[in-house]
Amino acid sequence: MSSSSVRVRVRAAENWFVREGTPTMIEGYGFLKHVLPRMLPALGLVTLASLAWLVPLRSAGAQRWVLLAGVVTATVVTWVALRVFVRRLPRLSRPTTKTILGVYAGMPVAVPLLQLAVDDTVTPPGGSAVGLLGFLIFFAAVFVGTALGTTYGLGTLLGKAVRHTVNDLRNSVRLLGRALPAMLFVTLFLFFTGELWQAMNNLGWFRVTLVVLLFSAITVLAAAARLRDEIGRVEQDLRPDRLTAACQGTPLAAVEITEPLRATPLNGRQNRNLLLMLATRQLVQAAVVGLALFAFFLLLGLIVVTPETAEQWIGGPPTFSKLLPDLPVALLRNATLFAAFGSMYFAITSMSDADHRQQFFAPIIDEVERTLAVRAVYLSLRA
Repeated sequence: MSSSSVRVRVRAAENWFVREGTPTMIEGYGFLKHVLPRMLPALGLVTLASLAWLVPLRSAGAQRWVLLAGVVTATVVTWVALRVFVRRLPRLSRPTTKTILGVYAGMPVAVPLLQLAVDDTVTPPGGSAVGLLGFLIFFAAVFVGTALGTTYGLGTLLGKAVRHTVNDLRNSVRLLGRALPAMLFVTLFLFFTGELWQAMNNLGWFRVTLVVLLFSAITVLAAAARLRDEIGRVEQDLRPDRLTAACQGTPLAAVEITEPLRATPLNGRQNRNLLLMLATRQLVQAAVVGLALFAFFLLLGLIVVTPETAEQWIGGPPTFSKLLPDLPVALLRNATLFAAFGSMYFAITSMSDADHRQQFFAPIIDEVERTLAVRAVYLSLRA
């Protein structure tokens, strides 16, 4: 195989890693060389969208809407053009890199100055209480968030998780059918407890949200610990037949493999990328189960708990939702609470029970093994 053909295949394999949401598998993966070029669409989107602040606030009528339409059109066109540009993983020169970083770093200063010149006033993100520091915080937060998301392919992983939602939902229904009896044995008694309805009627949505976040944090911590064990147990079988099968459907499908390859240890960033791959699928499935449980408890409350019963449990007239006037707030908060608890219970059960873990983790573990096999062929070809 000629050196030019090898370079083409190596380049195509690197694009494949990006499309699979595992860009850290690229050898020599770095911020300036690999991450920054793929950040260009997001940075361009934020940079041009921030020009909406330049639309005169005191102008009215068609002028204001024409200016906004112009900003939106320019933003969308630039974003699409940059998306097409970065699809081939371009290599930016040092002057180009400095220009990009310099332009973006100057936007927190340029935007308020331009707005002051156009409209004689400045409206920073977060209001006047934050002041001009709001622009700096906003652009810095966008840059850091975009850099982290791009480094680990978070957008791609979430997209793949959403595409697997239908299959995950089918698995979730089957697993939920096994876990539901034990879960309902605990939750149903609490759902019909008058003290809980009284507490939920008086508890604000902010505190309910904190409880949900607490359950979510427990789920994430349990998933992180368990999934690290799963990644550590992934067996890298790098025999020629396994490698050839793993490379089918990838840019390395035509590479001839005649002998076993040596497994190359993963670094910390690559381990975190695989962990994120597993965690996104786990959390998306937990969210689907949570929505199903919310609908179940909401329907159960509507059927069983009459307004008279709710008033008796609460100890007074129940407070009704402003968005859904026919539903007591206590019912909505109870359904939210038990849905969050049920999602946590389901996520932990699906990881700890042997049958559940095999049904859920087998497909995604196969994806991890395939990624590692393609990486081994990629590294051997690159060497």
